[in-house]
Amino acid sequence: MLEGILAGLSTTFLPINLFLVLVGCFAGTFIGMLPGLGPISAIALMIPITYGFEPASGMILMAGVYYGAIFGGSTSSILLNAPGVAGTVATAFDGYPLAQQGKAGKALALAAYSSFSGGTIAAVFLLVAAPMLASVSLSFQSSDYFALMVMGLTAVSAFAGKGGFLKAIMMTVLGLMLSTVGTDASAGIQRFTFGRLDLIDGVSFLLLAMATFALSEALMVILKSTKISRKAQPATQGNLGSLKVSKQEFKEIAPTIARSSVLGFFVGVLPGAGATIASFLAYGMERNLAKGQHRSQFGKGSLKGLVAPETANNAACSGSFVPLLTLGIPGSGTTAVMLGALLSYGIQPGPRLFVEQPQVFWSVIISMYIGNIILLILNLPLIPYIAKLLMLPQQLLTPLILFFSLIGVYLVSFNPFDIQMMVFFAVAALLLRILDFPMAPMLLGFVLGGMMEENLRRALLINDGSLSFLWERPITLTILIITLLTILAPVVSYFKPAAPD
Repeated sequence: MLEGILAGLSTTFLPINLFLVLVGCFAGTFIGMLPGLGPISAIALMIPITYGFEPASGMILMAGVYYGAIFGGSTSSILLNAPGVAGTVATAFDGYPLAQQGKAGKALALAAYSSFSGGTIAAVFLLVAAPMLASVSLSFQSSDYFALMVMGLTAVSAFAGKGGFLKAIMMTVLGLMLSTVGTDASAGIQRFTFGRLDLIDGVSFLLLAMATFALSEALMVILKSTKISRKAQPATQGNLGSLKVSKQEFKEIAPTIARSSVLGFFVGVLPGAGATIASFLAYGMERNLAKGQHRSQFGKGSLKGLVAPETANNAACSGSFVPLLTLGIPGSGTTAVMLGALLSYGIQPGPRLFVEQPQVFWSVIISMYIGNIILLILNLPLIPYIAKLLMLPQQLLTPLILFFSLIGVYLVSFNPFDIQMMVFFAVAALLLRILDFPMAPMLLGFVLGGMMEENLRRALLINDGSLSFLWERPITLTILIITLLTILAPVVSYFKPAAPD
């Protein structure tokens, strides 16, 4: 472990990697502030850029973009009541009322401090928990990995929007179906290629990610012709107020930061969860713990109501790297994209990453410490200036998204068929989004589908075609029982009678 940390330190402190942390944090902050562009789209846009880098450098850049986007999303939530990313929706509940009260500067400063605290505390947990999980996962066999991936696929309720749990499951199944397109690696047989040579290698992960998130988002904007509501202009534009936070206010929010950091980290560790769920849970927890006048302040400009979701969503970002790096299971939709990027580098996340690629494993973790410091230094003095970038007109933003999405995919394959397929997937994703089908479960199913099939086949070969490994191995059986409970929980809660008032 000590040797790995030293390798990670030497890799992280290379000038190019320090520069990439800075670039990732700045780009992520900017992208996170723009409504409609979230960390998933940002990471998808970064994948073509990182192909020329070393794996460690590419992951450091994408990690910086990830927590930078969550960090920056709070700015538009507070100033415009227009959350830049889903993880900062809860931030707007009390952040925007504070801005309307002439306390925008204090709200932005608190968001920066709490984001820094949540990210740093979670990075410490990551440093401790990741090696422990990696050592435990060394005893895992193919059947255990198969069960883990099944559990990851069923934990999609966190992605469920207005359509609910059933729609999230349906999108997961669609992702699994798409993962079967191409040549069967074991038998060398073509599957669902329809005689097209372009589909022999399957559907490109980058193509699917860009089509379903960045491109479909641009089409959604065009369809709705939405613009940032001018009535939600910053209440104190040009006069953000003081950025200072008193000692009494720090004492008041310190327990909230501690609780939300722990909650956010462990929610982020859960496959399929992420910053959005963590922020809402933390907000709800603090509201329930508050008493009397403090509870009545929630939704009207409560400092705790602002700090709790901001701390939790950044802690969840770090937490989501635990299952990604140690078990190969993404902890959020964004880390599902990063998992695909790791696989494109030829790196298999899991215990082998910890042993064979320690510089990748540890440099990502260590870069989070540096990244959080950079984000704090970057955001506090630049808050008044960065906020003006939110006035970028949609007429300029939408064509830029379309251009970068299409060019990004074409520059990877130089195949016009990929552009056609990307437009097809984007239109299909647009229709599904109009019907309130979430996109993240489909991407999760697509990324995990191939690995799940591979581990199932390997387990069947080891057991001479018998499915007895499902109940004979204690680890496999335990994970499958947890999976079953995950599936049944929404069903039971649906049929449970409501409590009387």
